[in-house]
Amino acid sequence: MAGKHAGGQPMKVAILVTDGFEQIELTGPKDALEQQGVQTAIISHKPTVQGFHHHDRGETFETDLTFDRADAQDFDAVLLPGGVINGDQLRAMPEAQRFVRDMDDEGKPVFVICHGGWILVSAGLVDGRTMTSWPTLRDDIINAGGDWIDSEAVVDGNWVSSRKPDDLPAFNQKMIDLLQQKQAGTLQARRGGQHGIGLAG
Repeated sequence: MAGKHAGGQPMKVAILVTDGFEQIELTGPKDALEQQGVQTAIISHKPTVQGFHHHDRGETFETDLTFDRADAQDFDAVLLPGGVINGDQLRAMPEAQRFVRDMDDEGKPVFVICHGGWILVSAGLVDGRTMTSWPTLRDDIINAGGDWIDSEAVVDGNWVSSRKPDDLPAFNQKMIDLLQQKQAGTLQARRGGQHGIGLAG
């Protein structure tokens, strides 16, 4: 199983969101991870967060940790769901930016879909990276020094990115593949768009 360390302990993935996240972009990857034996934790700045189905309110979710109690050292990877409201608010939170920077600095997998890429731009992590996103983020990513590709899933070193909910099957598979590489000690957390690029489909 992808979700276990060599010693048998489950891998742990942090899910960073605030109100307005695209619900299926949280629940779909979360379910796929948990089916592999991975533990997940929803992390936000407050105890409950509101999901959306496009423009309609979805369910509310209890968070497992707030940012002031979350430490990147305790997690093996981070998942960044989309949703325009969520992405726009989360990118402005210094504690969320710090968390994703700490994860990336340690070469841990970063899984990002749709508008979730905004926080990577604001955290200064996109320069030299190749990724995809919801199309309206294309200019932000390019202006931040990244290469943008219109593909259902893009792998660049320790990053997996996707565009939208329709891409979730490819995104989930690439996400699990990267965790398996981390488990095996073969994950290469390279910086730069010319390295380690893989496209789904």
